[in-house]
Amino acid sequence: MASEDTDLEKTEDPTQRRLDDARERGQILTSQEAFVFAALGAGTAVLALGMAALPDLAAQWAGLLRFDASAADLILPRLSQVWLILLVGGLAAAVPVVVSVLAVQAALGGLRLAPKALGFKPDKLNPLTGMKRLVSAQSGINLLKSLAKVGMLGFVAQGLLMGWLPEFLALGDAGAASATVMMGRQIVTMLGLLCIGLAVIAAADILWQSHSRMASLRMTKDEVKREYKEQNGSPELKGKIRQKQMSAARRMARQSASVAQVPTATAVITNPQHFAVALRYVPSEQAAPVIVAMGKDAVAAQIVARARGAAIHTLQIPPLARALYFSGDIGAEIDERLFPVVAAVLAYVFRLDRGEQADLPDIDLPPDMRRDSHGRPEQP
Repeated sequence: MASEDTDLEKTEDPTQRRLDDARERGQILTSQEAFVFAALGAGTAVLALGMAALPDLAAQWAGLLRFDASAADLILPRLSQVWLILLVGGLAAAVPVVVSVLAVQAALGGLRLAPKALGFKPDKLNPLTGMKRLVSAQSGINLLKSLAKVGMLGFVAQGLLMGWLPEFLALGDAGAASATVMMGRQIVTMLGLLCIGLAVIAAADILWQSHSRMASLRMTKDEVKREYKEQNGSPELKGKIRQKQMSAARRMARQSASVAQVPTATAVITNPQHFAVALRYVPSEQAAPVIVAMGKDAVAAQIVARARGAAIHTLQIPPLARALYFSGDIGAEIDERLFPVVAAVLAYVFRLDRGEQADLPDIDLPPDMRRDSHGRPEQP
C-alpha cells in the first residue's frame, strides 16, 4: 500500500514532453506584476526623454487656448491640432510600452500563440467552478499581492506629495513653461521610485509563478514510467529488438566468413538478384548434401564470383535458392524435404562433370518450401 500511495503522489519533476505539452496549451511562465512594472518603466523612460520638449509643448498648448478671431471659425482647426498632438503623443508612449511588455513575456516564457487556450471551455460557465477559484489559494495570494502593492505604492506616493506640497502651492505664480517642467520633473521622480517598488513586487511574483507552474506540472512516478515507454518503447520490446539485431549481425558475419569455403563446394545455387547457396556432396563421405556457404546481396555476389573463379558449377534456380537459404544453415545438412529436388540437381551436375550432355531438370518444390524474397510463404 505504501508503494502504491507513493506512485500516486506527484513527486517527480515534469519531463520535457510535459513542459512542451503545457506550452502548446498556453501554460507558460507569465507575471501580471512584471507587465505592470515593464509598462510603467517604459512610460517613465518616455517621459524622461521628452522632458526637453515640455516648454515648447506648454507654449503650443497655451496657444491653442487663444482665439484672436471668431471662435466658431477656429474651433475645428484647433480640434484637429489637439487630435494630432494627442495621437502622436499617445503613439510615442504606447509603442515603447507594448514593446517592453512583449519583451518581458519573451524573456519569461516566450511568445507563443496557443490555439488550445483559446477554445471554448464549458467549465468556465459553471458557478461552482467559479466559486472554487474565488476561494482558492491562488486567489488569496493575488489578494495579498494587490494589498501589498497598493500599500507600498500609496505610501511612497503620499510621502513624495507631502514633501512637494509647498512647490505645488507656488505653481500659481510660475509661468506655464516653468510650471510644466517642474511638474514633469516631479512626475518622473515619483514614477521612478514607484518602478523600484514594482520591480521588487515583480521579482517576487515571478518566483511565485515559476514555483506554482512547476508544482502544477509535477508528475507521479507512474506517469513518468508510462511516458518513457510511450517515447522509447517498453524495455522488453527493446530487448527483443536488440537480440534480433545481434542475431542478424552474427548471421551476417558467419555468412561473410563462409565465402572462403566456396572452393570446396560441389555446386552453387543462386537467385541472380539476391541469394546464393553453396552445396557440397561427396557420396562416399556424406549421407546428405551440406551447406558450406550462403549469403544474400553483397555476400551472394562474392560467393558467385568465388565459385566462377574456382570453376564450380553455378546454377540459377531462384525457387530452390530461396528455399535453401531460408530453411538451412551453414555447416548443416539441407532440409530433408528438399532431398529429391537437390538430388536431381546434383545428378545433373555430376553428368556435366563426366562430360555428358544433360538438361537441367524441372524443379518442383513442395508447397510448404516455397518462399518469396522476404522468406514469407508464397501464395499459390
